Amino acid sequence: MREARVAGVLLGLAAGDQIGGPVRMALRLGQSLVHCGGFSQDDLMGRYLDWWRTDAFDMGPTAARVFLRVERGCTWEEAARQVDAEAGGLTAGCNPAHRSAPLAMCTTIPTEALADLARREARVTHCHPLAGDVAAAVVRLCRALIEGADWELACEQAARGRLPETRQVLEGTSVAPLSPGGFAPEVLRAAVAFVSAADSAEEALHHSLAFAGPANYCPVLVGSLAGARWGVNAIPSSLLAHHTALLPLLQQTAQALALGWQDSVLTV
Repeated sequence: MREARVAGVLLGLAAGDQIGGPVRMALRLGQSLVHCGGFSQDDLMGRYLDWWRTDAFDMGPTAARVFLRVERGCTWEEAARQVDAEAGGLTAGCNPAHRSAPLAMCTTIPTEALADLARREARVTHCHPLAGDVAAAVVRLCRALIEGADWELACEQAARGRLPETRQVLEGTSVAPLSPGGFAPEVLRAAVAFVSAADSAEEALHHSLAFAGPANYCPVLVGSLAGARWGVNAIPSSLLAHHTALLPLLQQTAQALALGWQDSVLTV
């Protein structure tokens, strides 16, 4: 069952992504993890940049501006800082949380290293601490679910060490109405609400898609979390039909990462 939950993270993400940018960035992260046997920032940045140079789309305005500056000769760190400054520090978007979920699928990354690694990966494009903190929460939550924790325990484990805004979401103490916007803590809160209330991955995805409308934010996280909770077999094929051309690569990458769990003794 762990292997099914591992594969569910990436295929669930695809089911929730109605436009295609998040799943393509997540796929490149997954492919990098498989190719390198773990996280390599240089390899991953090269893959992101190759995509940017060919057919990149729907990566979000912050990441797009960072990639443009890197293409013009900036270092990744300089580019992210410049974009953050130009945006007045408003770079707490959900792109890192969307793309980072495959980190949870990789057995060569210890559980205790996941949060720091997610924050490090997020800072490549998004300097705001909340962007990285929400990404850290997503990967910790997915890892706990993969390992077999029930939903409540997984949320409790993912909340440890998080910033107050993120922790309140996972502890269920935030009382503000759900938002379909792209501010990372709000995206996580909506996703957690839909997965918490659902009895299946299909129910969580359908309700989140109806809520989000054309906004491609919370359903992406709902897909990753629901896939990790209920497994890849719980994701209806009809919700993957819009990714037909990409599906073989997604399945190949998910299966390669899932294989590492056959003899894994990782604990959360």
